[in-house]
Amino acid sequence: MTDLQQVAERYIAVWNETDQAARRKLIDELWAEDGGYTDPLVDVRGRDAIDATIGAAQAQFPGLVFTLGPVDAHHHLARFTWDLGPAGAEALVVGFDVVTVDEDGRISAVLGFLDKVPAA
Repeated sequence: MTDLQQVAERYIAVWNETDQAARRKLIDELWAEDGGYTDPLVDVRGRDAIDATIGAAQAQFPGLVFTLGPVDAHHHLARFTWDLGPAGAEALVVGFDVVTVDEDGRISAVLGFLDKVPAA
């Protein structure tokens, strides 16, 4: 059985990895080849698109880090909150994700929700 706490921790680590080559290696290890990512701003499939999405988020919020909240998991599903902000400071963005993993323990889909976003 897949340790979904560990999947969630690795998922957040991918979002925090700013070295493109290292990030892509983590994505290739963690996501299924045809894995998907959907949130209110994007709906993509495949590792290339996921990598581009994470890179774009890092470019939009340079220097900020993701922090994992509590993980609730069962079967092949995990849900958790996360914060994005300066290290050790109040979060600028807060979200909630649901992750599904396939039979190999790789992420097959992420469904993301934004609970708090900066004012325009």
